Amino acid sequence: MLIATLGPAGSNHELVANRYLNRHAPQGNILLYTAFEDAFKALLEHKVDRVLQCTAHPEHGHYVGRYMHRVFPVDAFIAGSKPLAILARVDVKTPKTLALQPATRFYTDLSGYSEIIEEPSIVNVSEGLLNGEYDAGICAQEVQAQHPQQLRTVKELGSALDTWVMFGRTPLSNTNSRVY
Repeated sequence: MLIATLGPAGSNHELVANRYLNRHAPQGNILLYTAFEDAFKALLEHKVDRVLQCTAHPEHGHYVGRYMHRVFPVDAFIAGSKPLAILARVDVKTPKTLALQPATRFYTDLSGYSEIIEEPSIVNVSEGLLNGEYDAGICAQEVQAQHPQQLRTVKELGSALDTWVMFGRTPLSNTNSRVY
């Protein structure tokens, strides 16, 4: 099985795709895309077998509608993300700017930040934070442990439990016990 999902490497999409393959197709592989549009096109062109998407992704509804009758949900499940946290640069006493992936916007109170910056993934948030592009960000908690001289934890948020959908080219039959 070849699964397409959203990158970059280290994203929750890659993490959950690996968990799925470990359980259902240990010999399978993952292709990471920078945009879901390319992943869904690859599915239609038979370049991949499945597309994995988190339903919390801001574009999920768009792709369900855009590819209706051509791409079908073939599996759905709940999976946890990497533990998340608000991390801040150690050289910033009172963070004013905060970056986040849009799906994480409501995970905690952000009223103390004067500017919210959207990034496509928590990996991009981490990279921008380490590059000094903003004061704080919602990203994987493990990033602080990897860069303790640069980052501090402002608030631990824990893992998000999200619903994930696996898409394929052939719909499940109505006699399948998973179709209600």
